[in-house]
Amino acid sequence: MPYWILYFVFISLVAIILTVHDKNAAQKHRWRVPEATLLWVAALGGSVAMYLTMQIIRHKTKHQKFMIGIPIIFFIQLIAIAFIVGRAIFPNLFN
Repeated sequence: MPYWILYFVFISLVAIILTVHDKNAAQKHRWRVPEATLLWVAALGGSVAMYLTMQIIRHKTKHQKFMIGIPIIFFIQLIAIAFIVGRAIFPNLFN
């Protein structure tokens, strides 16, 4: 299995675990995961898993920073992937 797939599986699991932990901690008035950490994990590749988890468990769904920010992060990631794949397929186009 390619390493990049293992990476995205790992970062997605981290995103899910952090999101669920933050929801549980919020309900129990305990230590929370900093919002910056959640956004960094999304930016590092966990955006889809985090967004879906937030929707499923109804966590931070009223926070525009997350409900708008994470989809923006995801679309930036898609553009970056398209650029990287485009360079690999059409190397002369980017010279």
